Amino acid sequence: MELHLHISGDTDLSGQVYRGIAAAIAEGRLKHGQQLPPSRLLAEQLGISRKPVSDAYSRLTYDRLVIGRIGKGSFVNSAREPTQVAKTESAIESNSTLNFWRTLETPLRHPMPEGSSKYEFIGGMPAPAHFPHDEWRRCTLYGLRKNNGFLGKYGPTEGVPALREAIARHCGFSRGVRCTSAEIVVTNGAQQAFDLLTRVMVSPGDVVAMEDPGYPMARLLFTGQGAKVVSVGVDKEGIIVDEIPPETKLIYTTPAHQFPLGMPMSQARREKLLAKAHEIGALIIEDDYDSEFRYEGRPTDSLQSMDQHGVVAFVGTFSKVMLPELRLGYVVTPPALVKALLAAKHVFDWHSPAAAQYALAHFIEDGSLLKHIRRGHGIYATRRDELIKHFQGALEPWFRLIPNTAGFHVAAVATRDIDIRLLQKLARRADVGLYALQDFYTERTPQKGLFLGYGAIETLDIGPALMRVRDILQEMS
Repeated sequence: MELHLHISGDTDLSGQVYRGIAAAIAEGRLKHGQQLPPSRLLAEQLGISRKPVSDAYSRLTYDRLVIGRIGKGSFVNSAREPTQVAKTESAIESNSTLNFWRTLETPLRHPMPEGSSKYEFIGGMPAPAHFPHDEWRRCTLYGLRKNNGFLGKYGPTEGVPALREAIARHCGFSRGVRCTSAEIVVTNGAQQAFDLLTRVMVSPGDVVAMEDPGYPMARLLFTGQGAKVVSVGVDKEGIIVDEIPPETKLIYTTPAHQFPLGMPMSQARREKLLAKAHEIGALIIEDDYDSEFRYEGRPTDSLQSMDQHGVVAFVGTFSKVMLPELRLGYVVTPPALVKALLAAKHVFDWHSPAAAQYALAHFIEDGSLLKHIRRGHGIYATRRDELIKHFQGALEPWFRLIPNTAGFHVAAVATRDIDIRLLQKLARRADVGLYALQDFYTERTPQKGLFLGYGAIETLDIGPALMRVRDILQEMS
């Protein structure tokens, strides 16, 4: 890599090199301890003789901006803060659009390790300590070997065939989804699947209907695309279909277990929703975010498996079942949308990393994924039982759990008038991370309560953490 220095003309070459390097150090472009190129190499890169560069290095060393180490080279010697260059803000014509994104709230960000509490009830985070690193490392090496054919090339936009075939078998086995690999588009997580579906289905001003409470990141994405997002209420059976406007183009729902409340959509409500979408010509986005982990009751059909008219796009992700940083998801799309989705992904993203796709395909095909899900199911079931025990015991005077059958979070509704924000603040001081249920509401009157993820907290920590919460509630009372 070349050191960027601008040399003009043939005069004062040594001074120009000196001032260029000194300015780069002052502005922080050259960091303390960073090695400078040898004088001969820098001279060749700049197209000048070696002597001006050597003279500049000598002067930099004399001024203690650079230190020479015998046998190793010349290194930057500046531990001071870089000089900030003031820039004036010009009147950009797109300022209204910029202000929209500048002021946009970005919820559900996971705290960095240094900002986390000892006991974290954050949602959407699987149990990282129980991830099968050895099996995944083996599959990653396999993926790198398989990817040799794509080195230096762009991969297929729809995803590598091996992964699409593996996904078709996996979601058919685990969720009853009826599809072929030709109907699957691999995406960078579920969020990109939502983005692509919105791009091809919605124009600015079109109506998108979604559950309220619901997934904030989906709402923000629809809003960012210029859609008019209409909040639709939920009850114990799921989304209230009669509240969906007739002009709706897109319906976002979480039927396996409603996000964030957790109850599954009833069979009758599913049938009614499918009939409504067919009647008004809307597409349903079925967000099946972590339904692999089911604890009680009979399995429910996916909306996609019940769809007779091509009105459901089934979105799945491996962020919850494996690791968020994997950033691989998929959409099972109605045949009529495949060509448009591929065109959109090609334009906005081109393709997802091929090596990771091959690794995941191998992880699915050799049975490692199902083994990991079974192991995770046992861990999450134990944690869920521990949460239920404490909310039906020590915390019963303050909260009631909403029954749920899947995933790795629960919602607890307050049965007293509790200041949830104050509870969060006091709990954080006690090293317990709590999250408010009201943050998932937009227009509907929010229920006071807590959203409790149990992927990031160890089973043995749940009791001590909730006892701290109980003590805080007693003091607040």
